[in-house]
Amino acid sequence: MKVIGLMSGTSADGVDAALVDIRGTGHDLRVKLLAFRTVSYPPAFRARLLHEMTDGRLSEVCHLNAALGDWFARAALKILQVAKLSPHRVSLIGSHGQTFHHLPVPRREPVLGPIRSTLQLGSPAVVAERTGITTVADFRMRDMAAGGEGAPLAPYLHHLLFRHASLTRAVVNIGGISNLTYLPCNGPLRGVLAFDTGPGNMLIDGLVRRLTHGRRGFDADGRLARQGKVHERLLRQWLRHPYLRRRPPKSTGREEFGEAFLKEIIRNGQRPGLSETDLIATATAYTARTIADARKFLPRRPDEVLICGGGAKNMTLMRMLQEAWREVPIRTVEACGWDGRALEAVAFAVFAYQTMHGLPCNLPSVTGAKRTVVLGSVTPGNGRA
Repeated sequence: MKVIGLMSGTSADGVDAALVDIRGTGHDLRVKLLAFRTVSYPPAFRARLLHEMTDGRLSEVCHLNAALGDWFARAALKILQVAKLSPHRVSLIGSHGQTFHHLPVPRREPVLGPIRSTLQLGSPAVVAERTGITTVADFRMRDMAAGGEGAPLAPYLHHLLFRHASLTRAVVNIGGISNLTYLPCNGPLRGVLAFDTGPGNMLIDGLVRRLTHGRRGFDADGRLARQGKVHERLLRQWLRHPYLRRRPPKSTGREEFGEAFLKEIIRNGQRPGLSETDLIATATAYTARTIADARKFLPRRPDEVLICGGGAKNMTLMRMLQEAWREVPIRTVEACGWDGRALEAVAFAVFAYQTMHGLPCNLPSVTGAKRTVVLGSVTPGNGRA
């Protein structure tokens, strides 16, 4: 099948679209990336989206669900245009949607008992109607219904693409949130371990936007962090965050490392003698250290670490990561022939393919679910786009 995968991450800066050719059965798949593009949200739309994530009004959330469906459909149609392909040539769309809220720690509901919940916006009905292509979406909730955290899900793809006959690998995706996948050498799916390590680019990007009054959205190449000096005492204070001590399975998002935590960091930055670039350098070191410190949850030291996601472009962050991991070599997934920006979108294309084949691809060893389940809900296409 040719399948489109759509993904918008915690940073909420746009929709990643990957056109993928998938062949095979069971967990023995051949996956080839045919095209990849990112369709960015307009700044005003992104600002509204981020605001409503922390202070959502019901009418606006309802509206954004449909509006995001249109943005995801635009991204799918854009990748078809790039690949010069008719929608009729594509069998499926796998759409992650935009995570609006994620509550993996159960909350007790009277009569019903403990409930886990997650909400991804971006109506699959709108995507299917605009593109004419059958759309699979809402992948996380089925795992949560089975007692899991609904995240991370990408480790399934990491196992398909990066497991090695003689090397134990860690794959680290640095998006808004960072997550780590542990792949034992020549290991089976049930041996995969993965979890969110903490913030990725989220705090760095938020600081850069605040401190430059919106003139910059991120620290390009880590240049601002490179000009600053890490404040070690402040770094140690942030490293006492309770999430970092929790054992896997675990997942996190804006609920723990979003606006409230960013405001706390900015308050910390008002100490005498601490410059803005010092604060950005310390936030960058925080991301590096939370990733490296996650080693304590792994069965053994990896032979190498593969990095993907937007954080791989931050050279200061990459240097800090290498220093923190010491003798373990770090390289990007591009060294293995993959575009690291595209991997999460590719993952949701693969999930859609497996959903239509009735194959479970959540990993209970990762999410804590009681059993494997088929992920996602299917919205048929109309074939008329």
